[in-house]
Amino acid sequence: MGVNRRKFMVGTLAAGGALMAGCAGTETKSMARRRPSVPVIDIHAHWHAPDFVALLEKEGGANGAKIGKNASGSVTLAVPGIGAVFQPQYIDLGIRLKAMDEAGVDIHALSLTSPMVYWAPPAFGLKLSQVYNDSLVKAYQQYPKRFVGLAMLPMQAPDLALEELDRVGKLPAMRGVYMATHVNGKNLDDKSFWPVYERCEALGLPVFLHPVNPLAAERMRSYYLRNFLGNPYDTGVAAASLMFGGVMDAYPKLEVILPHAGGTFPALIGRMDHGTTVRPETKHMTKAPSTYLHRFHYDTISHHTQLMVYITRLVGADRVVLGSDHPADMSLTSPYDWVEKLNELSERERDLIAGGNAMRLLKISKS
Repeated sequence: MGVNRRKFMVGTLAAGGALMAGCAGTETKSMARRRPSVPVIDIHAHWHAPDFVALLEKEGGANGAKIGKNASGSVTLAVPGIGAVFQPQYIDLGIRLKAMDEAGVDIHALSLTSPMVYWAPPAFGLKLSQVYNDSLVKAYQQYPKRFVGLAMLPMQAPDLALEELDRVGKLPAMRGVYMATHVNGKNLDDKSFWPVYERCEALGLPVFLHPVNPLAAERMRSYYLRNFLGNPYDTGVAAASLMFGGVMDAYPKLEVILPHAGGTFPALIGRMDHGTTVRPETKHMTKAPSTYLHRFHYDTISHHTQLMVYITRLVGADRVVLGSDHPADMSLTSPYDWVEKLNELSERERDLIAGGNAMRLLKISKS
């Protein structure tokens, strides 16, 4: 290739590169994040409060847990069926705020995650709940525009759960109650839990569910199936128990939020509808299960946009709330941007999901 031709090719490539850079810049600008008409609220965001972890490290061993530290210095816990590593990203509010800002999330509804407190003897479960809830209050007081709390209760002892709910239920920081999809193997329609539901309804506190040690976990030890499948299966069992067990009828104003887009509950609603017409075990049902779809709320952690659009159409945009599962590796790292990908929904519907529905549930003002 001659010198002049080489210069021509280099110049052409340079010009093309500049043109492409200009196009890339234009595309980036045009794809700038749209700001919704409401604050972006993540209702599925887990926090291990430092004082909670410190209490576990100090007293967990005397209460049936195996406590240790891993190579990185993080506290570890093991109880039958459950293990946990308390990593910095779950604990440090500074790390969390940075991640929230990068993701365009305004508010986290902070909640405990596995192992929760049900594994503990009742008195220690109450103490763990008290320390965690007090930490939620402190986080809210420090950052009232960024955090609200979902209270932890020792549901293995419903009388103590009521005691703690009465202590913290009316505090400004507390906007809901966090509960596992079962309590040490008891389904959520167990009559011993009904006084807690009654008090939640009276206080106007929604109940947020989350799996802990899901059913058939012993068969799902490989391939992370315990999480991939076990968690959504357990959510489906919890929702069905509340429905078939009469809880949703007994407490018509109780709001219940299902994680992981409702798990198997919406997917199998037709099977349950048919079952109530042919099975004697459900002859007490006066309404079809599908009529209860609108009694629950569903977070956005489906990891499938078309499925999420379908669920939204099935249950209504007013029943879907943004959730991320922050900061787990199974989380939606940019949950608001993910909601924006649901472009078959209108901007109004996406704004309801991004924060409008959570504002109502959590009693958060627009200011």
